[in-house]
Amino acid sequence: MPDRHIFLIGMQGCGKSSLGKRVARETGIPFADTDAIVARSAGGTVNDFYARYGEEKFRQAETGALVLLTRARPMIISTGGSTVMNPENRHIMRSWGRIIWLDRPLEDILSDIKLDRRPDLRDGGLAEVERTYREQAPVYRDLADITIRNDKGYHMAVYTLSRVVQERF
Repeated sequence: MPDRHIFLIGMQGCGKSSLGKRVARETGIPFADTDAIVARSAGGTVNDFYARYGEEKFRQAETGALVLLTRARPMIISTGGSTVMNPENRHIMRSWGRIIWLDRPLEDILSDIKLDRRPDLRDGGLAEVERTYREQAPVYRDLADITIRNDKGYHMAVYTLSRVVQERF
C-alpha cells in the first residue's frame, strides 16, 4: 500500500480513469475519480454539472474534491484533464502525493475522444482538443514525478502503470 496518494494527470482521453480503475483493482489500492465526485455532487454527469453551474463552479468543485480525497488513506486518484491548470490544485497534488502523467499521443486521443462527454471541448471540436493539448502538455511535463507514455495500447498501459505503482510506491 502506498504511503502517499498517486495522482494521475493527463489530457482528456489519455486513460486516467480506465487505467486507474484497473490498476487499483489489480493492486488493491483504493481508487477515486475527481470528475465522478464532482458529477455526483450535482446528481448527474459532468455535463449536467456544467449545464447547471458552469465551468467556474466546476473548477471550484474539482479543487474541493482534491482536498476531500487528500484526507482519506492513500489511493490512486484520477484527475480531470484541466485540473493541473489551477496552481492551487498543483500545490495540493505536490503536497499530498506523487504525480504520474499518462502521456498519450494527440493523434490517439483525437481518434477516440468523445466530444459530447467533454463539455469544455464540445463547442470547439477537434481544434479545441489540439489547442488544449498544446497548452496543457508543458504543465503536465513540469508537474509529473513520472511520465508513462500510453502509446502501445490499453493492456501495455495497464501493465506499465501497474509495475510503476507496485515498484515505486
